[in-house]
Amino acid sequence: MEEKVNVWKANLNNGVILALAGIGYSLILYFLGQSFNKGLGYLFILIQFGLLYFLLKSYRDNFKHGQITYGESVGAGVVICLYYAIGVAIFTYILYSYIDPGLIAKQLAFTEETMLKKGAPQAAIDATMSITKKIMKPAIMAPISIFGNMIWGTIISLVASIFIRNEGNPLLDTPEN
Repeated sequence: MEEKVNVWKANLNNGVILALAGIGYSLILYFLGQSFNKGLGYLFILIQFGLLYFLLKSYRDNFKHGQITYGESVGAGVVICLYYAIGVAIFTYILYSYIDPGLIAKQLAFTEETMLKKGAPQAAIDATMSITKKIMKPAIMAPISIFGNMIWGTIISLVASIFIRNEGNPLLDTPEN
């Protein structure tokens, strides 16, 4: 008889590992003054994909006896990314509220400077900055980061699960009655 694996419990450690990797990477960028470097942000997407691949592979091999469907893998990836998103949201709140409250002003200045370099009209810059100032509060940024990280995590899970799935041979792996 096949034992039922609780995907939430089985992937808690995996979610914490991914969250700690994300927080560690963010802190490294922060201390190096590269928090707004898009290229390094894209690099973390590759790191996140690689980590999620290995975390899903670990889940498959340790909890699913080497066999997992595409849907189970995607579900496990989404669970891992939910834990990741919650951890990163808590970190975001702490970073912008306590560690460096001035980081919001730096980010606003960076956004305005970027728009000026792209040649945006002053009216568009003013409108964008007005809205951005309203949402650039730690209590708003943290829940938004959960939403954004979940969307991105789902996309990465969909792709990584293509390589993780291993449904076995249905002719050889029949369940015993």
